[in-house]
Amino acid sequence: MHIRVGFEMAFQCPGPTPMILALSIHPSRAVDLVRADLLVTDPPVPVTAYRDLFGNGCSRLVAPPGRFVLSADAIVHDSGLPDPAATGAVQTPVQWLPEETLVYLLGSRYCETDQLSNMAWQRFGAGPTGWQRVQAICDFVHRHITFGYQHARSTRTAWEAYNEGVGVCRDYAHLAIALCRCMNIPARYCTGYLGDIGTPPPYGPMDFAGWFEAFLGGRWYTFDARNNTPRIGRVLMARGRDACDVALTSTFGPNTLQRFKVWTDEVLPE
Repeated sequence: MHIRVGFEMAFQCPGPTPMILALSIHPSRAVDLVRADLLVTDPPVPVTAYRDLFGNGCSRLVAPPGRFVLSADAIVHDSGLPDPAATGAVQTPVQWLPEETLVYLLGSRYCETDQLSNMAWQRFGAGPTGWQRVQAICDFVHRHITFGYQHARSTRTAWEAYNEGVGVCRDYAHLAIALCRCMNIPARYCTGYLGDIGTPPPYGPMDFAGWFEAFLGGRWYTFDARNNTPRIGRVLMARGRDACDVALTSTFGPNTLQRFKVWTDEVLPE
């Protein structure tokens, strides 16, 4: 199947404003691009592309004073299959984990493992390990947090999401990531496109989505504590320790976001 994905963001900048952007589809999906996700700026400005420390495709530019618009419109080939499930995937002892996964065991800006460790071991320590443990964490987070866009707050951490019991998709992901790390399972934050393909209406407003990956049985698997069910058409943009590493836009100067639109739709055969 083919999925059309893209966005449009309009900023008002009082002066020249440097920006770092993590708005590209992840390099691992480059082979699936039927139409490239070229970043378009209005007015046109020079754009420099680079890879960050986590292997994400990023861009740098300087927005001029006045109204500045960023957009992209791509078509991605997708298998049309739901997220894979490997219910027998085992948990790797810490001493045998690959070195590149160890950073995803540690606390980070939005995932305070030190504050959640006791609760995590009390709740999940006596239960199953491996896939079933991660799923138990997702089940708990899915029930514990009440979703609502009115609850969105860019500074909310996993500890705060646990105590407040409200949030949006990034809060579900942060709490699940922190609990996995507390239980010695490497977990990393993911952001990207996730539409309503294969789900019943009504559909809410489209936005970028946050989920996570856990390292089990020698590889990374996708988990989504917000939806808590395998989904179709997930298109990865960036991965990191938490949302701090994969901010869609980092701006270095005052500005106002005037317009924000995201789309991700199945392209039906003619």
